[in-house]
Parts: sequence; C-alpha cells; structure tokens
Amino acid sequence: MIDITTKIHDQFSIEFKVGFVTRRKMRHNDFSVYMWIFVPNSLDINPSTYSKANFYRDVKSNVRLITPRYLMRDIVNGKESPAERVRQAMTHMASDPTRTAIAEYESQIKIFAAIVKSALREEVLHICSGNQQCEDVCLLCQAYCSNAKQILDTYRSLRQIINTPTITEQVRGSFRYGDEFMSYTLNQSTYRLIKWLAQNRELFAEQIEQLSQLLRREGEYRKKMNYQVVDKEDRLENRNLIYTHGVLKKYVESALYLRVPKKRDGVMIEQIYLSIAAGLSMIFATIISFYFQQRYGNFTWPFFVVLVISYMGKDRIKELARYYFAHRKGSKYFDNKARISIGERTIGWIKEGVDFLQRTNIPQEVMRLRQQHPIAPAEQLIMDDKVLLYRKWVHIDREQLVAHNVYHTDGINDIIRLNVNNFIHKMDNPYISLPQIDEANNLYRVNCKKVYFLNIIMQYQYDGKTDYKRFRVSLSRAGIESIKEME
Repeated sequence: MIDITTKIHDQFSIEFKVGFVTRRKMRHNDFSVYMWIFVPNSLDINPSTYSKANFYRDVKSNVRLITPRYLMRDIVNGKESPAERVRQAMTHMASDPTRTAIAEYESQIKIFAAIVKSALREEVLHICSGNQQCEDVCLLCQAYCSNAKQILDTYRSLRQIINTPTITEQVRGSFRYGDEFMSYTLNQSTYRLIKWLAQNRELFAEQIEQLSQLLRREGEYRKKMNYQVVDKEDRLENRNLIYTHGVLKKYVESALYLRVPKKRDGVMIEQIYLSIAAGLSMIFATIISFYFQQRYGNFTWPFFVVLVISYMGKDRIKELARYYFAHRKGSKYFDNKARISIGERTIGWIKEGVDFLQRTNIPQEVMRLRQQHPIAPAEQLIMDDKVLLYRKWVHIDREQLVAHNVYHTDGINDIIRLNVNNFIHKMDNPYISLPQIDEANNLYRVNCKKVYFLNIIMQYQYDGKTDYKRFRVSLSRAGIESIKEME
C-alpha cells in the first residue's frame, strides 16, 4: 500500500509524505510513484532555464522507518510495551555500561519518544476528526489527560535506574533529552487540542480546564528541570528555545532515519550507448573513405575533399546518435539510485528521475484529471503548462526490514520537500490594485491577490493497483498560499 499526505511545510516548501507499507506475506515489495507537475507557462520554467540539477537542488528527500504504532494506553502497560523495553535497556546498561549497552539504551529512548509523539498526534487527530459525539469527546479528552500523565510519570520514574556511579553525566543526558522532547511534544499536541475545543468553549469548558491544568503541571516541571520555556520578555524572541527543540527533534528521530547514499543510475548502459554512437559515426567515415579512395586513388584533391566532408559528417552523426541514445536512456532509466540501509544491512533501494515532457507523452488519464475543476472555463482552451515528471521506484526487502528489529514496522516513509523559490522569480507583484466607484461617484481601489496555480497529479502503483491524487497549489510572489486536494 502507498499512503500519501501533503502539507505546507513553510512559506516556500511543499511537503509530500509518502508511506510505502509492505505486505507481511510478500518478501519483495515494489512501489512506483509518478508526479506530474504542471507549471504555468508564464513562469518560464523549461529545459533551458530549469535543469535537472536545479530540480534536485529544490527537492529534499528524507527516508525513515514508519514509527511503530501504539495507542497511548498501551505505551506503558504490558511486558512487551515500549516503556518496559526502555526499562530493560536501562537496567542492563546500568549494570554493564559497555558501548553496545549504551547504544541500545539511547536507541530505546529515541524510539520511545518517537512512539509517544506519534501516539499523541494520532489521538488528537482522532478527537478532532469531527466524527465524534459530544460525550465521546469528553471521555476521550479525559483519557488523553490520564494517559499522558501516566506515560510521562512512568518514564520519569525510570531515572533512578541510571542514577548510579557507573553511569556518566553524558550518558544520563540521553534520558534528559528524551524527557524534554516528550514534554515539548505534549505541550504542542495539547495546545492543538485546546484550540479545536475552543470553537465550542461553552460546551467543552470542563475539558479545556483539564487540559489547561495538564499544561500548567508540565510548565512547572519544565521550570523545575531547567528546561527552556517561552519567555515573553526574551529580547532574542526565544530563538534558543526554538533551536533547542529543533535539535531535540533531530536527535530523537535519528533512530528512525535511514542511510540513503545516492549515485548515478545506468552509468554502464550510458557508456555502451556512447560507444555505439562513436562506432556508427566511424563506420560512416570509413565507408566513405574506402569508396572514394578506390575511385580516385590516394593523395588526390577529390579524395582529400571527401575525406574532410566525411569527418564532418562523422562528428554530426556521433552527436545525433548520442542525443538519440540519451533520449532512449532517459525514458527507461533513472537519474539516481540509492541503497536503503539500516546500519550495514541493505533493506532495499530507491531510484529517481526527472524530465520535461511533451503533452503527447502524457497519459490520457493524467490529462483528464488536469482538465477537471478549472478556475476559469477558458483555461481549458489554453493549457500551455510546462510539464515536469518526477518519478520514483522503490524496492523493499521485507525480510531484511524486520530482521533484528525489536519493534514491528510496516515499511518506510519518504518525506519529499519541494522548494518553489525558483518558480516565483518571474511572478508579478502579490497584489494588483483594481479601481472601483462608490455611490458618490468617487474612485477607490481594491487590492486583489495575484496568484498562480501549480497542478500536481500523482500516480502510485503497488501490487497491480493504480491510484491517482491531484493537488492544486496556489502560489504568489510572497510564497505558497494554499494547497488543496482535488476530488
């Protein structure tokens, strides 16, 4: 299965989170994702102004394991719970602090914190889904507060295990980093939940009070532990706080990120094609030379002229053949290939490629989706977009994926961020002023947004099934305005 979600990451970046979920009974899992990006012609994005190197500079891809899924109530309960695994790793490390034991202890803390973050996010999304009855929301909020306290209290109680002479302050720091990260994550999730409940403040006043008490409790704990907190009087606008949270996020999620070193794909095939091109041009030059040599003999002016012309033709044939084979290679091969590794163990690979396409080479289903829901009906009569095709092929060996993993994982997430800075260079000003007239016949002007639309159509294939998604991205000179999935 392939799961795709998208959001605005920042003012100039779109984020696509593509989850490649493997089948348990299938060892070799292959996935393909095709992304057609329709760019308005007025932005002047074409092969001569926007190369492959430009595109790969604008695209950032992070590959990581899908976070193991747990309900909040299951994180600290049971012999196989994440909290129990952390306790076992800490107990073993405190008794025998070898490098291996310390590495396992740090890994378990990181994964535990990542699981807590994911569980909090999923619980808040579930409550705020809009499908809950009022009484269900009340019960869910109560359970959220209770489970959150239990999770953090259980984790914090484990600190005494490593408060021993055998453990250095640096090693104990890992426990502190996990604690501070989870405290920050709990705050962010709780604020998001309160914001949603506040839309019906009178109805959910009791639940908002419960959640607020949870935040106050956590705020007091953060001050007690000297963790960074928001300071309204901070002249530097709490930059150290934001920086620290970014570092902690990278620290925790490093346990899930995978090594994906890239290299060019199809290098051997490319060299074979270039050799064939050189051979064809040499055959042409040799045949011409032999023919005129036999007819006019050696060291004659006609032979000399023909020899020069043949070599001129030879160079042109070589370049044309190189161009033809490069086009053939581009249609069948990819630009880059990367191994997906956990430690030293390879669990699969990813291939990626990007090309500009002529409209005649775009599948009819993709064009049909592009033409649906136009902003202006006349748009269908123009259709002069430039089309970029970004494609990925992912192979995962499930047997290697689950080997030596304590936690069950469904697959990998490929988080793709597309920066649109190169797309906005030739845009008009973000606002256009239009004249209007009032009842007293006085002129006044109204500012109207000037936007451009990127249409992105994704085709994803797995296990013989093909599905499509279409997104419309609204851009202006000021950055990304919105992104909407078109049904």
